[in-house]
Parts: sequence; C-alpha cells; structure tokens
Amino acid sequence: QVQLVESGGGLVQVGGSLRLSCAASGFTFSSSAMGWFRQAPGNEREFVAGISRGGRSKSYGDSVKGRFTISRENAKNTLYLEMNSLKPEDTAVYYCAADSGATTGWRVLITTREYDAWGQGTQVTVSS
Repeated sequence: QVQLVESGGGLVQVGGSLRLSCAASGFTFSSSAMGWFRQAPGNEREFVAGISRGGRSKSYGDSVKGRFTISRENAKNTLYLEMNSLKPEDTAVYYCAADSGATTGWRVLITTREYDAWGQGTQVTVSS
C-alpha cells in the first residue's frame, strides 16, 4: 500500500524557516519523481517544487524560487522541503506527491495530474 506521510508543519513568524519531511512507503521511492504542492483555502492546489527520481533535476514554482529547497534521501525513502524567508502568503496545507508507478522516467513533474499518490497534508501558517 502506497503511503506518504508529511510532517514538520506548524506556526512560524514572517521571515522564519521550516523543514517539511515526507516519509514514503509501499513503492520504490528511488525510482519515483516526487513533488510538493500547497493549497490555501479557496485556491487550487499549487505546484511548489519537484525533484527527479535521482535528485539531480529540480524545479520550483515562481513564488518560492530562491527561498525553498527540495531534496530527497533515497536511502531513507524521505523527501524534504526546506522553507526559508517565509511570508504570510506561504500559508497553506502542504502536500507531498509521488509518481509511485515510476512511469515518467527522469523528468521533474510539475502538474497534479502527473502524480498518482498524495499525502494527507501538513498545515503551514505564517503569522505577520
């Protein structure tokens, strides 16, 4: 059974930092492209960052470039999102996503339809 479990969310002040983790199981993590998305109330789910299965290729949404860093540790089946210089507009539920079927090769995936597995989400709130 494919499982993605996010952790590390919480309440942080403007300019602060958080590190999200996503523990994966039930599929071959090292063969799967991974990503982070977020969704604020009333908004569509938004691409935050994606990483290729080997970790060499990464992509970021325009609103987080230069502030967020995606990484993965294949030996631990874990995906990370380091978030710095947080802003109130970063407030959202953050979701981990996987191409658990490993159907997309070495590409970085940036749309929701390219992922087939999702975590339950973790809330990030940035207070001003």
